[in-house]
Amino acid sequence: MDRDILYTPDEIAQKLKITKGTVYEMIKRGDLGAHRIGKHLRISHNQFELFLLKSKGAENVYEATIVRNESETFAKIGQVGINVHTELEGCVKVSIRPEDIILSKGTFLSSARNVHRGVVTDVIIDGNCASVVIDIGIPIVALITKKSLDEMEIVTGTELYAVFKTMAVKLYK
Repeated sequence: MDRDILYTPDEIAQKLKITKGTVYEMIKRGDLGAHRIGKHLRISHNQFELFLLKSKGAENVYEATIVRNESETFAKIGQVGINVHTELEGCVKVSIRPEDIILSKGTFLSSARNVHRGVVTDVIIDGNCASVVIDIGIPIVALITKKSLDEMEIVTGTELYAVFKTMAVKLYK
């Protein structure tokens, strides 16, 4: 799908099966990003995707600034640099799915460019799944199985590494 597509508020209303007035209210509240083009509002595909992520209760959504050096590109979130692959510049929204994050008690050689050491601040168990919140300079949530949680003996205060690939990091304007 073309990432540069722009939707009208009416098209978004049709996609969400809500009224156009509700879409305008969502834009006014800041729940849905939009661009003003002359007298018209347009919603980019990325703005719409970001709204859907937030509305699903997606974890790990941050505001960041793109920083480049000779060989790598980072999304800076406070003092934390997340290795990313993007042509975007300036301020962006960053999203990392909790199920894309591997938790490790140590480092290991892999293709993942993001390896962040942190401390577990919370564990939320829901049936056979566990959401593990790790402070890596920012809070990040990883979703693992209860079996992995038990086998790794993860509790609040455990030092872990959050490991994820550059391609697992989604960026939106």
